[in-house]
Amino acid sequence: MSLADHTSAPRQAASGAGAPAGSPFGPRFVAPLYLGAALNPINSSIIATALVSIAAAMHITVGGTAILISSLYLTSALAQPAAGRLAEVFGPRRVFLTGIVLVLVAGIVGSLAHTLPMLIVARVLIGAGTSTGYPTAMLLIRRRAERAGRVAPPREVLGGLAISGAATVAVGPAVGGLLVGWLGWQTAFWINIPAATLALVLALVGIAPDTGSARPDSPRTLAARLDLPGMLLFGGSLTAVVVFLNALPHLQWPPLAAALVLAVALVGWELRATHPFLDVRLLAANGALTRTYLRNGLTLLGTYVILYGLTQWLEASRGLSAYQAGLALLPMGVLTAVTARVVSRRVGVRTPLIACAVLLLVGAVAALFLGGGTPMAAVIAVSAVFGLTSGAGTVANQTVLYQEAPADAVGTASGLLRTFGYVGSIASAAITGTAFHTRVDDSGLHHIAWVLVVIAVLVLVMTVFDRRLAKADRRSAN
Repeated sequence: MSLADHTSAPRQAASGAGAPAGSPFGPRFVAPLYLGAALNPINSSIIATALVSIAAAMHITVGGTAILISSLYLTSALAQPAAGRLAEVFGPRRVFLTGIVLVLVAGIVGSLAHTLPMLIVARVLIGAGTSTGYPTAMLLIRRRAERAGRVAPPREVLGGLAISGAATVAVGPAVGGLLVGWLGWQTAFWINIPAATLALVLALVGIAPDTGSARPDSPRTLAARLDLPGMLLFGGSLTAVVVFLNALPHLQWPPLAAALVLAVALVGWELRATHPFLDVRLLAANGALTRTYLRNGLTLLGTYVILYGLTQWLEASRGLSAYQAGLALLPMGVLTAVTARVVSRRVGVRTPLIACAVLLLVGAVAALFLGGGTPMAAVIAVSAVFGLTSGAGTVANQTVLYQEAPADAVGTASGLLRTFGYVGSIASAAITGTAFHTRVDDSGLHHIAWVLVVIAVLVLVMTVFDRRLAKADRRSAN
């Protein structure tokens, strides 16, 4: 018998302990979860306003800073499902607290760094630490709902996870731009110190300790439960893909070939693994869950291409300061938060997802007409369209995940949702790095817009013809 079998029931009881009577999802419980889940968006949005300054300080091109984006997302793509699996084995609170400490250390390392390699180290630590927030939150919420005798938690609780990230994106570019403009690019790293400290205090106070031993039955049991070979194959394949993407527009075939070989080996291994890191059988059998992963990844790819691409274009091509560029993207973030809240109160998911896809296409087409002479009001309006897209897509896809994921693997499944989103974010860094490879100009922005058009069409087709979404809506209504 594994450790998870020994401790599953006690942990479910512990996850519900300490809540006020009649209010299992009170502020004391959800506050640290929301803040922990927002730590990754904090580091995604603020870094966007610091890339031009970092490039100047490190004497590299703006395109060369793409490694700071891809390194965080590469780490997060691997660490998210791993954190979910670790939370299922060791307890979500322990894993959550460990991640927060990593973020705190990363903030210190990044603030003191003077070389690009050290900044990359800090971003990797940030990726690993922030990856614990979302899957542990989903697992804690699931167990708290079971403890309270509920089939599912209130929709506002799940929506709150998305809204906390959306609210961060709303103020991140503006606040980040202001701080970067006043205090330098180091702000993008030291901001983690107060944020992680607050999250740590809230978690210690608001989340009940995990019950059961933190030690596995044996090293073999732990290795089998975590599927270390599967993690290594997945990480190796994804790393090879990132190397290939970062080399664009130059084509380096060896990394791509390595990625394909490792991917084939990964599938072969996971089909035989007792506790697969990437459950290939589940993805093949549960088409609704797989389509949710793909839809979420493509939608976030479109959102982050605009977040990073438009920010760099506004600073380097239009001559805006970091603060001005962040301020210009403020309506995008505000609409993301507002839309996320509205969608979280709805019962159905199909209509918001279709609206998300349509708006993504509208924004992509509109971006084709942006240029050096475009009034700032029009630029802000185009970016705002992507805010509507992000808010609707994030909440609706998260709701579908909760409905379709196996109850005993919600931590790992939630981590994979974020993993697919990070793969999209990695691709967005490669797209912007390629489009702005030599210089940041209107032509590069239009190349990005054409890529967005293709992405939007794919998302729209996937959503409109997904019959499972309509069935899920009818089931929720009943």
